[in-house]
Amino acid sequence: MNSNVNKDPLHGITLKAILEYLVNKYGWQELGDTIRINCFIDNPSINSSLKFLRKTEWARKKVEALYISSVDGGY
Repeated sequence: MNSNVNKDPLHGITLKAILEYLVNKYGWQELGDTIRINCFIDNPSINSSLKFLRKTEWARKKVEALYISSVDGGY
């Protein structure tokens, strides 16, 4: 058995890829309704959202949690 396997579900996935996946799956409207942050509600874009999420840990954690639950079949 290989003990070097990384069990982190976000390992190797960029924040940009996570955000693009969520926008494609839910759209900006539903994403803004689910995670209430202005960068998803007011004139949303990938670049402005990435800038905010990279600076704001609590928001990034919510986005990552939504991604994990979406990929695992939740939500």
